[in-house]
Amino acid sequence: MPGRSFRVGITCYPSVGGSGILASALGEELARRGHEVHFISYDRPFRLPAAAPRIHFHPVAINDYELFKYPDYTLPLSVKMAEVARDHALDVLHVHYAVPHATAAILARAMSAAGREPCVVTTLHGTDTTLLGRDAGYGPAIRHALTRSDAVTAVSGWLRDETVRLLKVERPIEVIPNFFTPRPPGRSRAEIRDELGVGDVPLVVHVSNLRPVKRIDMLLETFARALPGRDFRLLVLAGGDFRPFAEQAKRMGVADRVVVRENVFEVEDYVAASDVGLFTSDSESFCLGILEAMVLGVPSVSTAVGGVPEVVVDGQTGLLAPAGDATGLAAALGSLLDDPPRRLAMGVEARRRARELFSAEAVVPRYEELYARATAAPVPH
Repeated sequence: MPGRSFRVGITCYPSVGGSGILASALGEELARRGHEVHFISYDRPFRLPAAAPRIHFHPVAINDYELFKYPDYTLPLSVKMAEVARDHALDVLHVHYAVPHATAAILARAMSAAGREPCVVTTLHGTDTTLLGRDAGYGPAIRHALTRSDAVTAVSGWLRDETVRLLKVERPIEVIPNFFTPRPPGRSRAEIRDELGVGDVPLVVHVSNLRPVKRIDMLLETFARALPGRDFRLLVLAGGDFRPFAEQAKRMGVADRVVVRENVFEVEDYVAASDVGLFTSDSESFCLGILEAMVLGVPSVSTAVGGVPEVVVDGQTGLLAPAGDATGLAAALGSLLDDPPRRLAMGVEARRRARELFSAEAVVPRYEELYARATAAPVPH
């Protein structure tokens, strides 16, 4: 722990997704290290414990006035941020995902009394740059918020470089990767597999919020192509509604081999009961699902997109294939399913790499050091 403790306000999207999960985990770890943490959002983050020492939640009320065609979130969020910063003397507003959180934080800082302004730390997670950064209606506002932040981080070197390229950001962006700390197991591997009804056959797991970029259609196609001559199951831990994909699974004749669990809190138990991860995204800034599997000794087959090659060492901790290549992905998946010793060896190496580079012990002190630097030398406003 650094020489001082911080009072940190954290804002994230509370739904199931990498940015919200990372933000929640960071808040928990900061609280364990003696910092005071205040979450500010329209709902309680999905994986945030209901009661934990030094963790507080402040809901943002959103009014649907007839004056507006669409409900506004940015202004109520900024007001709540300023209120919490004032009432709890926050040192830092740490916002995850630039839109609209960074803009709201910059406004909240401007509303704070002189000499009591919190520093603003913005963490980029992906589509805030790769999607919205390309949009003329958002790009200039994102660039302004990043420029006026006291510190900016990205979860991968690829995302940092894309942010600089797309938004022409000239300020430093520090790469601090995601981390994952598994909770103590609630049920054994045997209990989970019994619940899923998979018996002793290999289990392939996919974890995501099912957004279009995750390419669930490609996931199912890869699974179907790898099936001939093998007996295994696909477990989808869905942070969204899987029903739009159920018809494709039925059409491909694999519906009876696909098991879906939606909005699972105990993701660790299910991943630990699996044998291989499968991720078929068109774009990923990091892919927290791969890291969750690595921590639990499960190697993954994934598309070699975005920041994924910074997480997975191809041939050592998992296997990579080009985006959109269902044949290549299926061949890679089949090679691991057919070779249990190789699969287990990759899992061991994946766990070692995760502990060394992507553990709370390796990552959280870097945020603490960043807070110390940002509060010592804030950006001129």
